Amino acid sequence: MTLDFIVGIMAETIRVTLLVSAPVLIVGLVVGVVISLFQAVTHVQEMTLVFVPKIVACLVTLVAALPWMINLLVSFTHNLFINIPTYIK
Repeated sequence: MTLDFIVGIMAETIRVTLLVSAPVLIVGLVVGVVISLFQAVTHVQEMTLVFVPKIVACLVTLVAALPWMINLLVSFTHNLFINIPTYIK
Protein backbone atom coordinates (compact mmCIF):
# COMPACT_ATOMS: atom_id res chain seq x y z
CA MET A 1 0.00 0.00 0.00
CA THR A 2 1.33 3.35 -1.02
CA LEU A 3 0.72 6.68 0.57
CA ASP A 4 -1.37 7.76 -2.43
CA PHE A 5 -3.58 4.71 -2.03
CA ILE A 6 -4.18 5.42 1.66
CA VAL A 7 -4.95 9.08 0.94
CA GLY A 8 -7.41 7.92 -1.75
CA ILE A 9 -9.24 5.67 0.70
CA MET A 10 -9.34 8.49 3.26
CA ALA A 11 -10.70 10.91 0.67
CA GLU A 12 -13.41 8.44 -0.32
CA THR A 13 -14.29 7.94 3.34
CA ILE A 14 -14.63 11.68 3.89
CA ARG A 15 -16.74 11.99 0.73
CA VAL A 16 -19.11 9.23 1.89
CA THR A 17 -19.34 10.81 5.36
CA LEU A 18 -20.23 14.19 3.88
CA LEU A 19 -22.82 12.64 1.55
CA VAL A 20 -24.47 10.71 4.37
CA SER A 21 -24.63 13.67 6.74
CA ALA A 22 -25.53 16.34 4.17
CA PRO A 23 -29.32 15.88 3.92
CA VAL A 24 -29.95 16.20 7.65
CA LEU A 25 -27.49 19.07 8.07
CA ILE A 26 -28.89 21.02 5.12
CA VAL A 27 -32.48 20.64 6.31
CA GLY A 28 -31.47 21.67 9.82
CA LEU A 29 -29.72 24.74 8.44
CA VAL A 30 -32.66 25.75 6.24
CA VAL A 31 -35.22 25.28 9.02
CA GLY A 32 -33.02 27.25 11.42
CA VAL A 33 -32.72 30.15 8.98
CA VAL A 34 -36.47 30.16 8.28
CA ILE A 35 -37.31 30.17 11.99
CA SER A 36 -34.75 32.92 12.62
CA LEU A 37 -36.29 35.03 9.87
CA PHE A 38 -39.73 34.44 11.38
CA GLN A 39 -38.44 35.50 14.78
CA ALA A 40 -36.82 38.63 13.34
CA VAL A 41 -39.97 39.65 11.47
CA THR A 42 -42.37 39.05 14.35
CA HIS A 43 -39.98 40.18 17.13
CA VAL A 44 -40.63 36.92 18.97
CA GLN A 45 -37.34 36.12 20.69
CA GLU A 46 -38.15 32.76 22.23
CA MET A 47 -34.98 30.64 22.34
CA THR A 48 -36.79 27.30 22.45
CA LEU A 49 -38.89 28.05 19.35
CA VAL A 50 -36.11 26.87 17.06
CA PHE A 51 -35.54 23.45 18.57
CA VAL A 52 -38.84 21.62 18.07
CA PRO A 53 -39.31 22.42 14.35
CA LYS A 54 -35.64 21.70 13.67
CA ILE A 55 -35.78 18.34 15.45
CA VAL A 56 -38.98 17.35 13.65
CA ALA A 57 -37.59 18.39 10.25
CA CYS A 58 -34.32 16.53 10.85
CA LEU A 59 -36.17 13.37 11.93
CA VAL A 60 -38.43 13.48 8.87
CA THR A 61 -35.39 13.98 6.63
CA LEU A 62 -33.56 11.15 8.34
CA VAL A 63 -36.48 8.77 7.85
CA ALA A 64 -36.85 9.82 4.20
CA ALA A 65 -33.14 9.57 3.38
CA LEU A 66 -32.32 6.52 5.51
CA PRO A 67 -32.61 3.91 2.71
CA TRP A 68 -30.26 5.93 0.51
CA MET A 69 -27.83 6.47 3.40
CA ILE A 70 -27.77 2.79 4.30
CA ASN A 71 -27.30 1.80 0.66
CA LEU A 72 -24.36 4.19 0.32
CA LEU A 73 -22.70 2.99 3.52
CA VAL A 74 -23.25 -0.68 2.73
CA SER A 75 -21.83 -0.35 -0.78
CA PHE A 76 -18.79 1.56 0.52
CA THR A 77 -18.16 -1.05 3.23
CA HIS A 78 -18.73 -3.89 0.77
CA ASN A 79 -16.15 -2.43 -1.62
CA LEU A 80 -13.65 -2.07 1.22
CA PHE A 81 -14.13 -5.68 2.33
CA ILE A 82 -14.05 -7.10 -1.21
CA ASN A 83 -10.80 -5.30 -1.97
CA ILE A 84 -8.91 -6.37 1.17
CA PRO A 85 -6.73 -8.84 -0.77
CA THR A 86 -5.62 -6.07 -3.13
CA TYR A 87 -4.84 -3.79 -0.19
CA ILE A 88 -2.43 -6.32 1.30
CA LYS A 89 -0.28 -6.60 -1.83
